[in-house]
Amino acid sequence: MNTLLARARAIPSWQITLAVALLVLGFLIAAQLSAEGPRVRYTTQERSPLVESAQSLQSQQDALKARILELRNQIGAMESQGPGSADSLKALYASLEQARIGAGLIGLTGPGIVFRLEDSSQPGAGSDSLVSAQDLRVLVQELWLGGAEAVSINDERVTVSTAVLDIGGSVLVNSAYLAPPYKVTAIGPGDLYTRLQASISFREFVTDRVEHHGVGLAVAQANAVDVPAFAGTVAIRFGQPAASPGATP
Repeated sequence: MNTLLARARAIPSWQITLAVALLVLGFLIAAQLSAEGPRVRYTTQERSPLVESAQSLQSQQDALKARILELRNQIGAMESQGPGSADSLKALYASLEQARIGAGLIGLTGPGIVFRLEDSSQPGAGSDSLVSAQDLRVLVQELWLGGAEAVSINDERVTVSTAVLDIGGSVLVNSAYLAPPYKVTAIGPGDLYTRLQASISFREFVTDRVEHHGVGLAVAQANAVDVPAFAGTVAIRFGQPAASPGATP
């Protein structure tokens, strides 16, 4: 024991200090590497989806640019065909305009009707007294059957691809979450409301929802109402133009 103490005392103090410093430095390096490991792995995991998203958006942009150039070339070819090309181009634009109107991509103004639906204010009313997506679907369907040409719900344009669904305490229309009261606006013939009143299914709807369950329903006719354009994206994945009946296969 005395021999070990003597040897320890014989070691220079600077060597002991250096050994302790190296030990502390090694401990700090190990702790830093251990702390940075998960962060580096997390950053690497997050980077891949972001890169994929950026590449996907770039591909979509390139495809759109190519489509724009293709359409410009078609227009240029039609303009150079001859004196009658201007009329053909006007007809093409007119057809395109009608197609956009039919798809709901253009806002419209015209004579129409506005409905306001709101939950029942009766005390102790149950869930049946709340305006539901089914109520909106029935009303929109009755408007189409009555001759409406354009319909919106709380300024959300109703198109052939529109879904009206109950989501919690709100209603999902297109990609918008709407809350009551609901304003259903329709452009159509001057006698649109008269046609609705003549519909048996519309009268049954009013009797059941308004008279039996207390749902609030108000209506106003106007010489001019506004139906905004569809603000979402139109992406037909599985449909294609149908061949004309007289077309040669």
